[in-house]
Amino acid sequence: MDQDEFIGAVAKRCGMSSEQATAVTRATLTTLAERIDGGEARDLADRLPEALRAYAFGGSETGERFGLDVFVERVSGRADIDVDRAKDGVTAVFDVLRDAVDPAGYADVVTQLPAEYGEVADQTAPFVQRSQ
Repeated sequence: MDQDEFIGAVAKRCGMSSEQATAVTRATLTTLAERIDGGEARDLADRLPEALRAYAFGGSETGERFGLDVFVERVSGRADIDVDRAKDGVTAVFDVLRDAVDPAGYADVVTQLPAEYGEVADQTAPFVQRSQ
């Protein structure tokens, strides 16, 4: 999957324009990289389209510990959209991540997140594509 396919899939799933989907994808990947451990962020980045990799690199070896509300608020601020739209966008990005990376890679990422993230990231069945 290349960047255009990735962004297009995000846009379709959350009903955003391509520009909004690009902003929410970048914001979600950046925030996810802050939340998970640095090694896992690098592994995820290696599985992404080249143009999106820089957004998924973590700045620290140890991820910050924050809840879903803070995650969505950070995405909202970075993408300059309201919190409800940001949550829809975050969910779409996780859905597309699940489709774009191998099941083990997706599972490695979501298992680092607390159960509350299940609202945006399907943690129980990373290998199953949810219907739209």
